[in-house]
Amino acid sequence: MIILNQTDVTPASFILNGIPGLEDMHMWISFPFCSMYVVAMVGNCGLLYLIYYEDSLHRSMYYFLAMLSLTDLVMCSSTIPKALSIFWCHLKEIRFEECLVQMFFIHTFTGMESGVLMLMALDRYVAICYPLRYSTILTNPVIAKVGLATFLRAVFLIIPLIFLTKRLPYCKGNIIHHTYCDQLSVAKLSCGNIKANVIYGLVAAFLIGGFDILCITVSYTMILRAVVSLSSADARQKAFSTCTAHICAIVFSYSPAFFCFFFNRFGSHTIPPSCHIIVANIYLLLPPTMNPIVYGVKTKQIRDCVIRIFSGSKKIKSYST
Repeated sequence: MIILNQTDVTPASFILNGIPGLEDMHMWISFPFCSMYVVAMVGNCGLLYLIYYEDSLHRSMYYFLAMLSLTDLVMCSSTIPKALSIFWCHLKEIRFEECLVQMFFIHTFTGMESGVLMLMALDRYVAICYPLRYSTILTNPVIAKVGLATFLRAVFLIIPLIFLTKRLPYCKGNIIHHTYCDQLSVAKLSCGNIKANVIYGLVAAFLIGGFDILCITVSYTMILRAVVSLSSADARQKAFSTCTAHICAIVFSYSPAFFCFFFNRFGSHTIPPSCHIIVANIYLLLPPTMNPIVYGVKTKQIRDCVIRIFSGSKKIKSYST
């Protein structure tokens, strides 16, 4: 009996096959992907520029928005350039180590995205329910600590998943029917037992996504109670308007995430794989594309800063949240 060691069953590289069933349309699919990626890069870099240089935006709400923009930049840049190289140049090969690195960045920064959205919900809760203590509760050191804690949470929860994937023996070929190295798509190529990967993936998803959704739900429940108790209709409308952009960001992020999560666990035999892969890419591309647009349109301070820059007028005054 021949016993294969780990190096005998670890491929040197994988082949990312793009979107199965739609190979002839890869060129056409690449145009909206590329357009959204350019918008995401320009929009998020522009937001970071504004937040860094404008004194009126040196506040906790915009620091959290800067974290979201940085996360979005890394998240979409981890996947879209490789996807475009598959669509345009047929450069489908990716080394095993590069696949693991890409997997780490994708899952870490999607976890970071969820965590930052949770922090932004807490920021809105403090701003609306404790407006007089807002600046004393969310100080710069506090913002830095919670941001670092959110990042480390994602890192420490994802690292074991990468090692679980790395240890698997791969003997079912090296073709991944995807545009990037999704953890489950890679694990399914293994001839070993992937039960630990599936269980730990679920645990990590619930520890990150479940906890964040719970905090967001509790925060908005408290916000709703506080806003409804206001006597003035104008005050209620103003309080709600400060949450509009954040609610849109939550919808853009969690809607495709829920679809991907339930497809991987329950819908793999009923939904075409091409549909899942397109939504999986939208999950990583839609929030980075839409968040700068929504915050630019819905947030008066950011909108005024953009107008001031393009009109060349004098520096605007700071507005209250």
